[in-house]
Amino acid sequence: MIRYLAQRFGYYAALLVVAVFLAYALSCAALGPRTYFEAKQPRPSAASVDRQLTALNINDHTPVVERFGTWAGGLVLHGDLGRTIHDTSVNEDFGRRIWVSLRLLLVGSLLGMVLGVAGGAWSAVKQYRLSDRALTIVSFVLLSTPVFLLALLLKNGAIAAKEAAGHEVVPFTGYETPNLSGGLGTHLADWGLHLLLPTLSLALGGLAMYSRYQRGTMLDVLGSDYLRTAEAKGLTRNRALLKHGLRTAVIPMSTMFAYSFLGIFTGAAFTETIFGWHGMGEWFILAIREQDINSVVAVNLFAAVVVLASGFLADVLNAALDPRVRY
Repeated sequence: MIRYLAQRFGYYAALLVVAVFLAYALSCAALGPRTYFEAKQPRPSAASVDRQLTALNINDHTPVVERFGTWAGGLVLHGDLGRTIHDTSVNEDFGRRIWVSLRLLLVGSLLGMVLGVAGGAWSAVKQYRLSDRALTIVSFVLLSTPVFLLALLLKNGAIAAKEAAGHEVVPFTGYETPNLSGGLGTHLADWGLHLLLPTLSLALGGLAMYSRYQRGTMLDVLGSDYLRTAEAKGLTRNRALLKHGLRTAVIPMSTMFAYSFLGIFTGAAFTETIFGWHGMGEWFILAIREQDINSVVAVNLFAAVVVLASGFLADVLNAALDPRVRY
């Protein structure tokens, strides 16, 4: 299994290099930082604009491959992600925002996956009963609702609850209360409350999607010969389902989880903006608006690392769940 995982790790490392280069090339082709500087008042001279763009390593007169080499060399040798279009460090924004987004992405995606797998398995076991039909209806409603609409509905519900109660029931803006006093427990409770609504907006969509796929894979397992054999050997129905049925049905879900993570990250961009979370998604939208190439590439680097790390985790889970992979 170690050899298999080492091969997969090398494969993902090569994919990361390709993904970052493509993100850099596409950002250079789509964004025009020159127009950002030329629109300033008073309008700077062409030579002044060229000097600024060259200093930031975003001059469109320099070949893309040469610019990427300079940027990648700084990243590999010094961990430097370059300068923003405002001539500030990209690393500072990256370090401040990454923990905000990871907190939301990890909790939202894991909660959606766990609840979706559990709900899908339960729905398959209770096929065509009231609970199965109710979960099916709820899932299709959630699947047809965009993430940003879910976030807006949750936020508007929190605002309505505040107006009705006369005080804030659930925080609906920001990721922490400014100048909050108290110990670690107070701060953790505050973070949890601020995390509730943004996490729900991401987790509900994941729950609906995973539950539909898990229901289908679980139904295939329920009619399998090895499950009937396990029951014939003396295992109870529930124990056979947990030990043999669910373990087999979860295998394809681990791969699906890895490669649906980018969709979750895209939804987080809207969620962060709506709930006032200053994370990577909000930064990405702001960077595109300002034609900030280095910041856009930094966000794409983060997304690529997260997605490929999820893929590697899926390979580890597959190797743990499926004995055939180990050999």
